[in-house]
Amino acid sequence: MSHPAAPRRRRPVTAVLVAAFLVVPLLEVYLLVQVGQVIGAWWTLALLVLSGVVGGWLVKREGARAWRGLTTALSSGRAPARELADGALVLVGGTLMLTPGFASDAVGIVLLLPVTRPVARRALTAVVARRLLGPGPFGGGPLGGGAGAGGPFAGGPFGAGPDARRPGDRSGEQVVRGEVVEE
Repeated sequence: MSHPAAPRRRRPVTAVLVAAFLVVPLLEVYLLVQVGQVIGAWWTLALLVLSGVVGGWLVKREGARAWRGLTTALSSGRAPARELADGALVLVGGTLMLTPGFASDAVGIVLLLPVTRPVARRALTAVVARRLLGPGPFGGGPLGGGAGAGGPFAGGPFGAGPDARRPGDRSGEQVVRGEVVEE
């Protein structure tokens, strides 16, 4: 028996796949032709190679920074949520920078630069929170509820506020936070 929400979930995935395999390559080809007409084919090729080299350098630098942050967070005993998000964004941004094309380079540079990565990190966090927590008191609000009162990050990074629920918990029971003491 099929779940009623199944067809609705497939539509966004289909739209993303159509965009990834049809719209994005067409956009990249269009931009390459336009830039090639303005600056010439050889300069366009040189610009693509330069963006790949710069992208590789940025991935190395920012990847090392994300790795240091991850190891620091783990050694200090705190959850490395921010560091894991940064690592994922650096990985995706690096992949986009190494892919030939100007649109993918623009998105890749936004994900790689430490100045613009926090915006991408907030968007990624909101998407992940929306996917994990679903609709309800934690799923609403701007960008998935992360900014409003009672959002998934109210009181802590994992919804540790007074109305905290575990992902998938639909019973409405509150989670009692405590500490385990070993004797």
